[in-house]
Parts: sequence; structure tokens; C-alpha cells
Amino acid sequence: MAEGLVVSTCLGGAFVGSMFSGWIADGIGRRRAFQLCALPMIIGASMSAITKNLWGMLLGRLFVGTGMGIGPAVAALYVSEVSPAYVRGAYGSSTQIAACLGILVALFVGLPAKEILGWWRICFWVATIPAAFLALFMEFCAESPHWLFKRGRGAEAEAELERLFGGLHVKYSMAELSKSERGDEADAVKFSELISPRNFGVVFIGSTLFALQQLSGINAVFYFSSTVFKNAGVPSDSGNICVGIANLSGSIIAMILMDKLGRRVLLLGSFLGMAIAMGVQAIAATSFVSSSGALSLSLGGMLLFVLTFSLGAGPVPSLLLSEIFPNRIRAKAMAVCMAVHWVINFFVGLLFLRLLEQLGPLILYTIFGSFCFLAVIYVKRNVMETKGKTLQEIEMALLPQQ
Repeated sequence: MAEGLVVSTCLGGAFVGSMFSGWIADGIGRRRAFQLCALPMIIGASMSAITKNLWGMLLGRLFVGTGMGIGPAVAALYVSEVSPAYVRGAYGSSTQIAACLGILVALFVGLPAKEILGWWRICFWVATIPAAFLALFMEFCAESPHWLFKRGRGAEAEAELERLFGGLHVKYSMAELSKSERGDEADAVKFSELISPRNFGVVFIGSTLFALQQLSGINAVFYFSSTVFKNAGVPSDSGNICVGIANLSGSIIAMILMDKLGRRVLLLGSFLGMAIAMGVQAIAATSFVSSSGALSLSLGGMLLFVLTFSLGAGPVPSLLLSEIFPNRIRAKAMAVCMAVHWVINFFVGLLFLRLLEQLGPLILYTIFGSFCFLAVIYVKRNVMETKGKTLQEIEMALLPQQ
């Protein structure tokens, strides 16, 4: 129960952070939002490092979770708004690669924990370093021209556009911004706007994509990977590193293909591959396969699942949503969709082992595989391609459908 609380408290904090991320990003800007999200990460990790009891650990994890909830939504917004259209997909995928690298580094940092007493405290102190770097180096980064223009600060938007793209592109970029923005929308966006007939369609698509991403079982696979490797006689540390490498490899391939094949193709291929991988794991759980064959299928299916997830279902939703939402509601809509993500993540983590015990792996993996197939159908029917289009072009294309 205590171990579960340490994990779920972090996810609960992430839900709270994600709910407020849009209002924070719109209120103080994307750059300051990054710096603000680093603060609870530093405080929380420090509290966990020095705590003497469970309650101190839980409070620290709650702080870290809050920062973790704010960060991804702001990152997706920022990258989409400062990137040129022709490489926006690659830049958007780079955040997924950074996350994979972070996970791998964390695994290596944690390796001595079994041998050295109290090493876990060092791990928490190490976690404060990237958060401090984020807060420091964002001071030297450009602010989003989209946010500045939306706040009526046109001159500052021009200056940042020149800093980002060079003087030759300023006039064209400002004209693009003017197509969909009045430049005087400093007034607050109300929640009712997100569920208005004009915006409900895209917000629903975004929430559904994140829901299907989590219901595919990706976090369940991550949680259960150590047990699968242990059953196969592979040390859990080595197994987790293999999962991390598969995740990183897929993310790098996704970055290369994102602006060539497009978001929609990668999403379709990714969810289809995940459904097949879940099918392989379900077959491994049947009585028709020998024990050695079942282990091989289970290992292969799990690594294939992680690889295909990182090709599309992992990096695409946050990038795609930051592209399809109109500028006026973009930050708030991302906040709502990320909140859906964290809620389902929380319940999958909470219920997975219990469901595995009651239903067995065959039925559970079949359910996850069914959600993957459902995602293929949903993407095919509802998701538009955004490759190579400016944010304004995408917004104008979606307006008639809203």
C-alpha cells in the first residue's frame, strides 16, 4: 500500500498540475510556465531526499507530480508555437526522445541502489539538477510569438519572430498570425468555451486520443516489464534498460519520419502494431504454447509493443493536439486533455495488478489489444493530417467543421 501511494500520489499531483497548466501558460507565458513547473520539482525531490518518514516522501512526490503535470502540456505548446511548419513534427518528437533519455539516465543512476544503503536519497538529489537547468536556461530562450500576439504585444512578437526565424520571415509570420488572431484577446478563456459547439469537436478528439493511448495498456506493460523479465531469467535492471532502448529507438525513428509520412500515418501504424504485439502476448498466455515458447513470445511481444508505441502513439498525440487547437483555447484545451491522460494513467496503474489477478493475462491483454484496434478505427475516421501546414492553416481548415 505504501509503495502504491508513493507512485499514485505523484500521478495525483500530475493531474492537479495538468488542470492548471493551461491557465498558467496563458497567464504568465510559456517561458515563465517552464520555470514555474521546475520549482515544485526541485522542492519535491529535495523533500523526498531528506525525509525521515512516509508522509514526507508523499508530500515530496505530490510536489514533483504537480510540476510533472504542468511540464508536458507547456512543452507541447511551446515547441509547436516556436517551430517552423516543415520541421515541427521532428521538433515535437524530440520531447519524447528527451523523455526516453531521461528514463535511461534514471535507470543507470539507480543501479547502485541495491548495493549501497541510502543511495535512493542520492537519486532524489540528482533529480533536482535537470529541474534547476530547466529553470535557468529558459531565461535565455525566446517567448512564444503566438502568446505575445494573443496578448496584444505585437512589437514583442515581431522581435521574437526575428530572433527565431530571421528578419526575412517576420512579415510573413505576422501576416499568418493575423489570419486567425485579433491580437487583443488578453481576456480570459472560460471553460464553457472549450465545450461550445465551435470547439467541442477538437477537444473531444484530443481527450479521446489520450484516453486510447492510456487504455492501450502502455503503462501496464511498463509496470509489469520487470516481472516478465524476471520470469524469463533476465535481471530486471537489464530488462528495463532493454525496454528503454526499444522506446528510444522508436522515438528516434518517429522523429525522422514525422514530417515525411505525417502524424496520421504514424498513429495508424503505431496502434496497429501495438494491437498485434498485444495479440502475441495474449497467445503467450494460452495453454497452447510451451513454457519456453510462452516466455519468448511474451518478451518479444512486450518489446514490440514498446517499440511500436514509441513510433506514433507515444509522441504524436501531444504534438497533434497542440497543432489542431485554435490559438485562443490551445493552452486550456491541452490542459483538459492532459488531465484525462493522468486520470486514466492513475486508474490503469491502480487496477492493473488486481485485474491481472482476477481476469488473467489472456483476457486482460485481449482487452488492451481491442482498445488498440479501436484506436486505429477512431484515428482513421476522425484525425486530420497536419504535416507541413502552419498552425494558422490548420486552424482555418478546422473552422468549418467546428
